[in-house]
Amino acid sequence: MPFFQTPATLDNQYSSDRVLRAALARALPPAVLAEIEPQLLELGALAADEFHNALVADHTSEPTLTQWDAWGRRVDRIELTPHWKRMAPIAVKYGLVATPYERRHGRYSRLHQFALLYLFDTSSGVYTCPLAMTDGAAKTLSVSGNRALLDRALPRLTSRDPERAWTSGQWMTERTGGSDVAICETIAKHVEDGRYKLYGTKWFTSAATSDIALTLARPEGNPPGGAGLALFYLETRDASGQLNGIQINRLKNKLGTKMVPTAELTLDGTLATLVSTPNGGIKNITPMLSVTRTWNAIAAVACMRRALALSRDYASKRIAFGSPLSEKPLHVDTLAAMQAEFEAAFMLAFRTAELIGKEEAGEISAEEAALLRLLTPLAKLTTAKQAVAITSEALEAFGGAGYVEDTGLPRLLRDAQVLPIWEGTTNVLSLDVLRVLARGGSIDVVVREVERCVQSAPSECRDAALAAKRAISHAADWLANTSQHSLAAVEAGGRRFAMTLGRALELALLVEHAKADPRSAAAARLFARRGVDLIDQTSDSSDAAALAAG
Repeated sequence: MPFFQTPATLDNQYSSDRVLRAALARALPPAVLAEIEPQLLELGALAADEFHNALVADHTSEPTLTQWDAWGRRVDRIELTPHWKRMAPIAVKYGLVATPYERRHGRYSRLHQFALLYLFDTSSGVYTCPLAMTDGAAKTLSVSGNRALLDRALPRLTSRDPERAWTSGQWMTERTGGSDVAICETIAKHVEDGRYKLYGTKWFTSAATSDIALTLARPEGNPPGGAGLALFYLETRDASGQLNGIQINRLKNKLGTKMVPTAELTLDGTLATLVSTPNGGIKNITPMLSVTRTWNAIAAVACMRRALALSRDYASKRIAFGSPLSEKPLHVDTLAAMQAEFEAAFMLAFRTAELIGKEEAGEISAEEAALLRLLTPLAKLTTAKQAVAITSEALEAFGGAGYVEDTGLPRLLRDAQVLPIWEGTTNVLSLDVLRVLARGGSIDVVVREVERCVQSAPSECRDAALAAKRAISHAADWLANTSQHSLAAVEAGGRRFAMTLGRALELALLVEHAKADPRSAAAARLFARRGVDLIDQTSDSSDAAALAAG
């Protein structure tokens, strides 16, 4: 009989996830956990079997754009993939956006939501992209003070009725650049009180089929730069169902996130409403970014978890040189290193989610609020880089099968690669951290968070606790000493500084979690050995200049 390799399969993605279950048991009151656990078990089963298998089977599908009908009329119609069409009502049913706005569990509602996202994300074909932007829009409108827009849009953005629910786009990126939104070229021409028509090109708009969008534009007469931008709300179609002054130029051919309909749009008289003031648009999108960057971090740990689950199952089934890979010491060591990185990333992402929940419930202290402002970029940049590394390692663990498209495995790596890019690249977020610290923020809140976590560390984690404390102390000293000499030196070391903060926090949170889950002590020890302090005091800017030039 010829040999055929048994493929990797998934168990229930909630009941088989020790890290998630232990974290929720520690963070949630027993009554809250008892109430939400049946839903998590249900979604965990669907994600492992029905959704995952459907996504693998549908791996070649991509959205298509029809710009003209048979009679020459411009229609700009995007046809979504079957998997995406199926995910839309399921996401609404499970309340992936609605949950934190219903506030059924108060400060714990965000943890509930992000646990759902964590289970749903990797089997959804990145349907979580429009969900993240919908959540970001709901948060932005909630704090905008614009009662008319709030009353019109929020009930639909947070609905559990698939026939009524809306999704939102986030149209910020133009040909002039992505992260530097201050050089936005879109012009807003005033029509009537609070109403404008927008003219410009949006070069990269994900989830272009959404019902509404938030976008930046410059009202006529406003000064150049970020101060002259305003935030606008628009509905993509008018009352007759026609596109609202929007032309879809093309769909983007991307490395990954293939099912996400990402388009280049021309706004030609698009009717829009001012969200707040006719300036200060960049400041107005801050609430949106805090939400979407946390979605990014949760998606990163979800991606790592899926890669690990498949790799472990395959290791038990793949026989090489007389025994399963799961019995090969080198393979075990590789899987263990991947698991340690994942567990560390998980703790940082969910700590950020926990603090967002406290903030929204009005239960956050000033110290925690200052910490959250730093955690949001740190969690996003640190976990995103880890996700790419871990999914790459997972594909290698499958050998040749990891490189074959119809196994569904290459999609994991392609989709992971977007995580360090969307919602701010690693360098941009590192600069954001430095900017917060330069504008009155303090690294002391991070130092104290690390110290809080490692206080009373289990004896088996003492060395790991010391590694976290040494790394964060080194980072604080580096910032203080370098900033006295050169702002350029601070900026040049910004990524290593931010990654050190992120990894030190991850290690400290792992040590804290080990008090409740002893197996996390092993993760903490191994993670500490993999390197936490990435700051190089001897770095020479002349070396960097010479090498960057090629």
